[in-house]
Amino acid sequence: MGGSPNLDPLRFLVLILLSLTHTYAVAENTTSTETTCPMDFNYVLRIPWNRSLCQNFQPPDQNDNSNTSSKPQCCQSLLSLFGVALAQHLKEASFFHLPNLATSISCLHDYQSKLNSFPLANNLVSYCFDPLQFVSTPNICARIESFQDWVARLGESTSLDTACKSDLTDTTACDGCVRAGYKVQSSLLFIDGNQTHAQDCFYFAILYAAGIVNEFGPESDGVVSCILGLELNSRVGSASKAHSARVFGLIGAAVALLVMFSLLGLYFWYDKKWRRKKNSGFGFEIDEQQGSRPKLRPNTGSIWFKIQDLEKATDNFSQKNFIGRGGFGFVYKGTLSDGTVVAIKRVIESDFQGAPEFCNEVEIISNLKHRNLVPLRGCCVIDDGDGNNDERGNQRYLVYDYMSNGNLDDHLFPSPGNQIGKQPLSWPQRKSIILDVAKGLAYLHYGVKPAIYHRDIKGTNILLDDDMRARVADFGLVKQSEEGQSHLTTRVAGTHGYLAPEYALYGQLTEKSDVYSFGVVVLEIMCGRKALDFSSAGSPRALLITDWAWSLVKAGKVEEALDASLLRHGDSSNSNPKGIMERFVLVGILCAHVMVALRPTILVALKLLEGDIEVPPIPDRPMPLGHPPFQADGNNFSISPALSGPKLHSGDMLRKLMNYQ
Repeated sequence: MGGSPNLDPLRFLVLILLSLTHTYAVAENTTSTETTCPMDFNYVLRIPWNRSLCQNFQPPDQNDNSNTSSKPQCCQSLLSLFGVALAQHLKEASFFHLPNLATSISCLHDYQSKLNSFPLANNLVSYCFDPLQFVSTPNICARIESFQDWVARLGESTSLDTACKSDLTDTTACDGCVRAGYKVQSSLLFIDGNQTHAQDCFYFAILYAAGIVNEFGPESDGVVSCILGLELNSRVGSASKAHSARVFGLIGAAVALLVMFSLLGLYFWYDKKWRRKKNSGFGFEIDEQQGSRPKLRPNTGSIWFKIQDLEKATDNFSQKNFIGRGGFGFVYKGTLSDGTVVAIKRVIESDFQGAPEFCNEVEIISNLKHRNLVPLRGCCVIDDGDGNNDERGNQRYLVYDYMSNGNLDDHLFPSPGNQIGKQPLSWPQRKSIILDVAKGLAYLHYGVKPAIYHRDIKGTNILLDDDMRARVADFGLVKQSEEGQSHLTTRVAGTHGYLAPEYALYGQLTEKSDVYSFGVVVLEIMCGRKALDFSSAGSPRALLITDWAWSLVKAGKVEEALDASLLRHGDSSNSNPKGIMERFVLVGILCAHVMVALRPTILVALKLLEGDIEVPPIPDRPMPLGHPPFQADGNNFSISPALSGPKLHSGDMLRKLMNYQ
């Protein structure tokens, strides 16, 4: 009995602690069950977003959300997809973020539930996102939390309200919207006064444009692909519209197939009967002059050369006739029996595995006729697929017109003893070469159906004829794109320094990949420096011409980027229009911008060069990530994001926004 008074307080304290624990558990359970997400994620099932980046991705067991900048590209896609819900939430509730942590957790749980409808990992959301990044706080970007705050800071109307209203599937409209986003971001940063909030301010501009401004809504293809930067599967969106016509289409297709097969049967019967009497064919014809075994031969205006003719023309491909190594093979100078001087390329690598596929591509190339493309005269294919012991084996040759003035690289960066390039290119010559290359690329991108993406634009693939007019070479030896689409490729062809970041890092190939390379070539021509220079004295890092030129432009020193010979040889303003030269430098920088959406198309670039369109202000570029900070120490700069690769920070849709095509 004497010990019980000392035990009672202890027992009482234990009971209190148990009671508090039970109360907290009940409250926490009640909160988790009662907190609902105000956002509807059913659009995840409706929008035809490309899931390929996430299908084979398995997050590691250790779930570290402290550094989202190291997250893979799958997380970038999921963040852009989540942005649709945030934009819709802004439209309906007038808030840029979610009210509290419990709501954010609930929304991310609902988001993962929708993603579970696909064959994806069930912990993607927890791996990619920190729930706190979507919770409202007044301490970012001009203390904006709601639409009312936005209006109070920026007024009833901004440049976003006009530039982002229309259908953004149009590339010109999309580029205008992105530029408006940067303009509004600058205004917000001026109000905020804290440069570290730049990403958050652009994030607000994205949500405002997607949720408030665009008249087609956050789920529209233009908003999703342009503003939010989410890659869409092609033509999926049109499926619902075509549903009503599908039945009639199937009936019509069945009838059409019946008629087509009947006609094909008649054609092949006729072709088999008359093939030996008539010198024609469907795409290819059998060449029985090459030997007893039939050979595939392109049925075009090009010439089918025998290997003996090419060996005779090049003195059996002797070293004295060796010109150099071009894209995909070795090039020799040759003289045909009629005295015509040609360049003969022995193809040693390409995307085409078989002779029929190669011949089909030769047929396509032969039909491409443009003043600024190197014309293809013919080809020769030796296919030893039947096991004959021919020392030549499987070989493929292309015969081009010979360009007497060599390639652009010979003139810009002549090697010792090379007669070509003894005199530096004049300003009229450089201007003409740049415009010629732009016109050649414009033809490949827009004058051919489907479009052809070159993938390896550089000085050695730009040849100069007798009149010093530029011609693009080595086009068409890569597979043509599917019309209107970008695509991912497992084989990245190209040269470091000229490769677009999205192509070098992820294999994402678009027409803008060629535009990037073109921009680098423009800078080489105007600045007289190599695209990637490892010879900078005292620097362990490479000098990338895009970084070097961009830093001078941002410092207001465009003139210092120009090749000294251009300024030295110009005696008057008429013969040396420095203003036009500087415009060419600006267009080169714009074309070689890290962000895909900020690059113009080659047609727009051509208009900018010709002065038909004013060059817009050069937008800022993201700081190089994944390596030491960007710094200027004399003329030495760290390597650009084109080699190191952009990474996504928590809550930052900026980089994904730019990959809209």
